[in-house]
Amino acid sequence: MLIGNVGSDPEMRFTPSGSPVTSFRIATNRVYSTPDGERKQETDWFTVVAWNKLAEQCNQFLNKGKLVYVEGRLRTRSWDGTDGQKHFRTEVIASRVTFLDRAGTSGGMDDKPEDMESGDDGGELLPFSEPPSKSEY
Repeated sequence: MLIGNVGSDPEMRFTPSGSPVTSFRIATNRVYSTPDGERKQETDWFTVVAWNKLAEQCNQFLNKGKLVYVEGRLRTRSWDGTDGQKHFRTEVIASRVTFLDRAGTSGGMDDKPEDMESGDDGGELLPFSEPPSKSEY
């Protein structure tokens, strides 16, 4: 589970069998204090990969700067480079992507976040349920 900002517009491509796959990077930030009391910020980057209907939805609705929640599993793959070196890449294979931005922020879509989930049917776009307002208690 990750919450971060999309670092660049998603890139969609297709497998030889025609299945869509979309990849994008997200940045997560962590603020901490050193033993001397100095506040520091650290950013980690993650590559996210979505397949099938979820891939199409991410490609259509995500863009650079959007705040998203990503749920998925880690996959590490390796290959031999042209330089003879073994290369490794760890990616998050997304099972759910939820937009966390509100309207007017980072080019938001609606006034509510959207939840996209991968499943046996290739995923579907679901509304994100808002908590009740204080007047509804």
